[in-house]
Amino acid sequence: MVQEKNDGMNKDVALPPVQQNRPALSWELKIKKKLTIVPPSLGKFRPVVGQCCHQCTPDSLRKKLGQNNFLGFRNLLSVNETQTRYRGWLVRRMCCALFVSGCKVYASPVSNRLERVCQSNRYLRGKRRRRDARGGVKEALTAEQKAPEGGDSRGHLNRLSPFLPLIKTCISPGLLRVVGWVMLKMFASVLGSIQVNLNHLSALHKVSQEGSLLVYVYVRQSLMDCALIPLVLLCHNLRVPYTVCPLQVYSSSLRSILQKVGVVLLPPSALTEQEAEMDSLYSPVMTALVRELLHEGQTISVGVSAESGRGGQWLARIRQLIKEGSVPDVSLVPVGISYDCVPKANVQVGLSTVLQWLWSLLWRTPGGSVRIHLAQPFSLKEMCESGRCRVDEWLPLQDLLLPVILNNRADSVLGRRRLSWLLPSSHYASEPEEPTHPERDLSITIILHLIFSATSSMAVMSTSLVSSLLLYKHRKGVSASVLCRDVAWLTEELLFRNKDVGFGGSLAEVVHYSLSLLAPYLVIAAVPSRKDPFIVPRPSLAATLHLDLHAQIVTHTFILEAVGACAVSAMLCEVASSGVSSRVRSDGVDGEEVRGDMEFDVVLCQSELTERALQLCHLLPPGVMPPCQLPQSFALDAVDSLVRCGILIMEEIPRDVPICDFWKKEGTLTWTTTDDPYHSDSDCEEQDLRSYKISQPSQCPEMLFFLCSMLAGHLRSLCWTTTALDLIDTPLPEAEFVAQIHSHLCDTADKKKQHYESCSVEAAHTAVRTLIDLGVLSEERQRRGVVLGVSSLFQLSENRQKLHRFISQYLYN
Repeated sequence: MVQEKNDGMNKDVALPPVQQNRPALSWELKIKKKLTIVPPSLGKFRPVVGQCCHQCTPDSLRKKLGQNNFLGFRNLLSVNETQTRYRGWLVRRMCCALFVSGCKVYASPVSNRLERVCQSNRYLRGKRRRRDARGGVKEALTAEQKAPEGGDSRGHLNRLSPFLPLIKTCISPGLLRVVGWVMLKMFASVLGSIQVNLNHLSALHKVSQEGSLLVYVYVRQSLMDCALIPLVLLCHNLRVPYTVCPLQVYSSSLRSILQKVGVVLLPPSALTEQEAEMDSLYSPVMTALVRELLHEGQTISVGVSAESGRGGQWLARIRQLIKEGSVPDVSLVPVGISYDCVPKANVQVGLSTVLQWLWSLLWRTPGGSVRIHLAQPFSLKEMCESGRCRVDEWLPLQDLLLPVILNNRADSVLGRRRLSWLLPSSHYASEPEEPTHPERDLSITIILHLIFSATSSMAVMSTSLVSSLLLYKHRKGVSASVLCRDVAWLTEELLFRNKDVGFGGSLAEVVHYSLSLLAPYLVIAAVPSRKDPFIVPRPSLAATLHLDLHAQIVTHTFILEAVGACAVSAMLCEVASSGVSSRVRSDGVDGEEVRGDMEFDVVLCQSELTERALQLCHLLPPGVMPPCQLPQSFALDAVDSLVRCGILIMEEIPRDVPICDFWKKEGTLTWTTTDDPYHSDSDCEEQDLRSYKISQPSQCPEMLFFLCSMLAGHLRSLCWTTTALDLIDTPLPEAEFVAQIHSHLCDTADKKKQHYESCSVEAAHTAVRTLIDLGVLSEERQRRGVVLGVSSLFQLSENRQKLHRFISQYLYN
């Protein structure tokens, strides 16, 4: 953490104006008189976020050491005459247009790009550098037309006609400035502020001046992501990137405008990226386009998704170009984008949709803010060729967990879970042959590392903080004063974990502002008999999913503690069900509420607790665990984190013989040779045994269940999906199977009238993909697509029940 300087740079870091036209929130002044607390540390110190990984890219990290001065934030929407070269009354009314016109825009030549793409071949690097036509555009065209190489060029151009607009994508300086001015005006009508962290901008300027190629990577959340990154770079005089947009745009005029400001769209014939990848020419053309853009010195912006794995193929193409030697190196820049309110994005965008949206902005009051963190750039070549990113321990999930689930093994197989679905297979990428496992796993490691880095760079907004408290701690409602107290506590915990927050001001303003934005998804009851209002999340699917979407960043921050808490809960449930200790009261949990005082008088073994945490790590969705850390190391840290936060207390096991006693029970000494590397100095020394007890403070059970509930939604969706296997007739196409699973999740939540966070579309996709990796579902590739069916091993109801018991042990209720 670095001390925050009071140099005037942070004058724009303020809450947007609170909407005062909501009658349900008229209690704000009452709370402000009672609680005018500013959370400690906030305003004095701010965490340093976005630094390179010290394990994978130490050389890139070393370049930034000693430059941790806090430079503050800049609000992009706060444009005044001081940011122009002119002064005066007229300038104050035209300052936005003058500011954009003064921004530096780099040229983008596209003179002979089409010819270079058509003639592109693959380079292979070895002792003798040579060309290889495999996977090149020229070879793909020749193989498709069954003509000799160098055949009919007119036929080649006809086949490439759907990709010609994509290849000719360019950046027009004049049009870019006009679009930048329009976006500033448009965002000013939608948002209260766009705060940009200035810490790593100087490093980006330095790397750009050195001639390094920059690739910006962000986690997909909304269509607004694609517009925010180019706008930020334009306003800070950095090269505007070519942005990969995964949406389909039907309007020809809108497509033409976007392609002239550097937006790489999907082909008109494809609705989704998956459909585009099925074209045999799409992957070679896009790989050649990326190569030519990097040869021209352009930058690229790519969005990745942890749930579907889409977007990772662009990073795999860049890595392949570096491996072949056609591109020397690129600097990857993770970008963390945090929203107060995540805007909804349409999959298909037309001119009428854009016009309707712009018209609605005229009658809308600005609300919400965005926080953008540009992380420190690091070398992709260093990450790949240094050997620090090891992929030799990647194993299928069924090899890691099936022995534990079916055979009741006490220990798990050590290794990392292989997530091959994060990259499209050769069936979709049209590659001539499947890459070897180490190469594919290394590309997946890079994708996971960037997802984790971009998510770690995100600031926690006030709506995320309040949403997590309402979902995970106060599901049945909470008074405003208690909510304010918990907001202050959780803010300190976030800052303690080196997580930046995207809000400021007094505690009452923070809580009132977040509740104003979340009001459509809450029930706020204010009656004269109560001193402060009562707040309850609406028990509906839309409201719960909206709150869960905001709360995911808090779960990412507390993932260590959440894994450890679920492991403790699993052991406590096992002890309670066995009846060993009557002082463990399993009936103390009723749904989400803890009734009375709970007493945990049980000793937990460290090895068994770590083993439970390790098994749970393999079930986590991708992107929440650092891929450069071994799962067993992560499990040990998860247990240690519970000691640090006071849930567990380390207890020494009493020994009959002190450890320092060198005599064995037999009364003789055992001597060993000095060159034996497997023995310590004293062969009589026993292994250091550790155990833990649950601490007894009154808030400990509440904290334990708060952490357990962070992973309950994901684990519950896995349990419900396992149950659904008895109700679905298989085999089915993958899309239809996922749709039926999603329908079953929604029906189950409707019957229970709760747990709606477990029935999102992303939860259904993640659960199905986990069962495929686990060997529960088998994949069969056919011409019409992938068909899913229940494997022969899990057609037995006994094995499905074992799987259900294994997953449900981590659900505390």
